[in-house]
Amino acid sequence: MPTRHVYLLRHGAADPWGELTDVGARQSELVGRRLAALPIDAVWHSPLPRAVRCARIIGTHLPGATVREAAELVDHVPHVPAEPPPAWAAFFDGYDAEEAAAGERQAAALTTRFARPAESETHEVLVTHAYQVAWLVRHALDAPPARWLGLNCGNTALTAIEYRDGGPPTVLLYNDMGHLPPDLRWTGFGAGTRP
Repeated sequence: MPTRHVYLLRHGAADPWGELTDVGARQSELVGRRLAALPIDAVWHSPLPRAVRCARIIGTHLPGATVREAAELVDHVPHVPAEPPPAWAAFFDGYDAEEAAAGERQAAALTTRFARPAESETHEVLVTHAYQVAWLVRHALDAPPARWLGLNCGNTALTAIEYRDGGPPTVLLYNDMGHLPPDLRWTGFGAGTRP
């Protein structure tokens, strides 16, 4: 039975203007080395500069893989709850029905393209953004749409999901930072105590 192996990661650390920083480039280099041990067929990336550069760095470690843009991976809010949790109320303040509907259409396009079995065995890397990783994990677990909230991930943290016909997706890894030294972990999160 063919399996679609999807390796999700949030781009490396970026500056306030959305460009990959030196830290982000180093994180990208290290995750590329980790992925080099796998038979990667393709690296898909968001059209945003931080994801593009991260994917290109990763691609240097995967000589047999194509590196291409996928518009479905662009950063967006996938779902606006009718009644956001109080901690998220300020985040969603100002989202109108049209913006929420557009985000849901983008989220549906993302899952339609990537969250399904393939006709043959494939190994694909998706270089995207925190909300898209959260959305795909939520989808794989068949959790309610609002559950994407709070599923944060670190820069270049690895999440792996397998898709096969005849069964639910399998989440193998979530937010794995084993390829990063301690000083490069936990970027992309707010301040706090980390394990």
